[in-house]
Amino acid sequence: MATPLTAARVLAALRAEGVTVVEVGNWRTHNRAGHGAWGPVAGVVVHHTVTSGTAASVAICRDGYAGLPGPLCHGVIDKQGVVHLVGWGRANHAGKGDGDVLAAVAAEKALPTPNENDTDGNVHFYGFECINLGDGKDPWPDAQLEGMVRACAALCRAHGWSAGSVIGHKEWTNTKTDPRGFTMAGFRARVAARLRTAPGTTTPTTPPQEDDVPNPMMLNESNATDVELPPGKWVGLAFADPVLHSGPRLHHTLVHVTLDAAAPDDALVEGRFYLTDTAGKHPSAFQTVTRYGGGGHQFALSGTVPAGKHLRFELRAKTSDATSLTLLHRTATGPYWQTP
Repeated sequence: MATPLTAARVLAALRAEGVTVVEVGNWRTHNRAGHGAWGPVAGVVVHHTVTSGTAASVAICRDGYAGLPGPLCHGVIDKQGVVHLVGWGRANHAGKGDGDVLAAVAAEKALPTPNENDTDGNVHFYGFECINLGDGKDPWPDAQLEGMVRACAALCRAHGWSAGSVIGHKEWTNTKTDPRGFTMAGFRARVAARLRTAPGTTTPTTPPQEDDVPNPMMLNESNATDVELPPGKWVGLAFADPVLHSGPRLHHTLVHVTLDAAAPDDALVEGRFYLTDTAGKHPSAFQTVTRYGGGGHQFALSGTVPAGKHLRFELRAKTSDATSLTLLHRTATGPYWQTP
């Protein structure tokens, strides 16, 4: 563990490593101070943005969006390998992850498979968002990968870390799949090679690309039968099959629900994804999202459903006068990929 670099030091480290840097607005002081600790740091998390276009991607990562304020990383790495610095300090990028993974990164040992989300990664990791759709098809240009390698190597070199301090978001938590399109083992090998050379030298290598990325299958379920939502009670999605996904698989799932539009604006509507065993028992890994009012609401989750687990979804509604609301329609859609 180490004290985070100052903004001036990280800028110098990136430039010394041969990285092209764009300073975005007040990035040196743009952070989530007051919403949790920042440091000590143990490593760097690599993400993909699930966006395209530099300007839009940088804006989203700097400003965030409803429910998740920015900055969403420290730097955005575009397709040309340019690092756009959007914030410094605590950022909303890593989220909750496995404390055993943090211990392994700090010790620069082999990573365990993440299986619980008990630790705030925003405290302990730098984060780079790399522009890519994350569908396994959007290419990773050599210039971008080189910029990513150099950015990670710059932070490792500044702290005296090895490439073992660089991880993918999917290695931190079992709720994420990023980055997709290259192997993290190959990426770390390239960072290690960079660290064996002097800063700023020019001998790029390419990490292995994932071969034969399968086309996704699609979840597409809907039900238009009215369902009463008793106040404060969790209610299953009420499809013919309450199971959204059976592991092992990767998924990006979007649930859309339509409630009685006459519901008051202050009606509290909560949706939660959770895992059970194949018998529907022992629920765990709850992911709850809050909305307000009647009409339509969307809930999304991307991640991994482990073998022997089912992903399910429930809805709960509360009103100030404790009246019931009516669920009019619901759909569950999105791509998924079977995994070994």
